[in-house]
Amino acid sequence: MKEFIEFIAKHLVDNPDNVSLDETMPDEKTIELTLKVGADDVGKVIGKQGKTAQAMRTLLTAISAKEGKRAVLKILD
Repeated sequence: MKEFIEFIAKHLVDNPDNVSLDETMPDEKTIELTLKVGADDVGKVIGKQGKTAQAMRTLLTAISAKEGKRAVLKILD
């Protein structure tokens, strides 16, 4: 899951070296992913009206549902 979201984010931004993704598990059924990108690339990851970010969250939800878990994606400024 983590590698998939990181792969997508690195291909969306101009500076893929600035992409970092932290994974935490608040409980055994929930995975929380925190995506950090460079200041210039935040808009590219979020997309127009948040559609790119929503698409990434939808894909993440589908992947995590197969594993019987719930995933949350946070994008930091």
